[in-house]
Amino acid sequence: MHPAPRALRRAAVVVLAAAVSCAPQPEEADKPSAPAGNACEKGELATRTSGKLTIATDEPAYEPWFKDDKPANGRGFESAVAYAVAEQLGYGKDKVAWQTVPFNKAFAPGEKTFDFDINQVSVSEERKKAVDFSSGYYDVRQAVVALKGSKAAKAKSVADLKGVKLGAQVGTTSLNYIDDVVKPKQAAAVYAKNDQAKSALKNGQVDAVVVDLPTAFYITGAEITGATVVGQFAHQGGTPEQFGLVLDKGSALTTCVSRAVEALREDGTLAKIEQQWLSDAVDAPVLK
Repeated sequence: MHPAPRALRRAAVVVLAAAVSCAPQPEEADKPSAPAGNACEKGELATRTSGKLTIATDEPAYEPWFKDDKPANGRGFESAVAYAVAEQLGYGKDKVAWQTVPFNKAFAPGEKTFDFDINQVSVSEERKKAVDFSSGYYDVRQAVVALKGSKAAKAKSVADLKGVKLGAQVGTTSLNYIDDVVKPKQAAAVYAKNDQAKSALKNGQVDAVVVDLPTAFYITGAEITGATVVGQFAHQGGTPEQFGLVLDKGSALTTCVSRAVEALREDGTLAKIEQQWLSDAVDAPVLK
């Protein structure tokens, strides 16, 4: 094909330029605006449902974190924390909606259906690859629970636990402590729910279970009267293990939620809630 004469090519360019200049251009107002959540304006955040804050947790909702398996009643440590954070963000109790999300699914990759999840999820670098975390709302230690009079109940050190059968819920820091700290001779028994782990302990299928310390005291005080808190693990490394609120990766709410948690820590609200709901979780011997 022969090239078009220079005059024709020049005319085509002029016509094309004119067409482009006359075409409707996007208005400035049509450009995506910064999410309202970035401003942290109370009650006006970029939530899943406008004017509502959607909070998720697992089912059943265990004590002492929740009371009577009813996250929405405001009773129990995490229920109280959730509503305190909501209030700090400008959402009263009537503006909070709860939904059920399994523990493992809360921090798995993929878009979330909630604004934040509260379910004793420990902050970790691995989990941060898939989700955002707020600032920590609770400093936690892991503990060992065994039946009184058992070999596991007599353990005084981590080494004493190597020869016993241990169990924990899947995907938890508790299981990590078994695998990475205790390193037992036989593989840990892994359960989908803490209820299953507790049943295994009562039935003698495992010698001991690993859970967070407040849960350990609740198990021994209210659920398995023949059980005892053997001890707690020392913190591994310089940074204490903390529970954080889980948000979608890159959520516009992350900064606002973190600020809310930090404000509650600074004004003493978190300490008051902890004293009210976790006061029974007293010190236990440290297993070294």
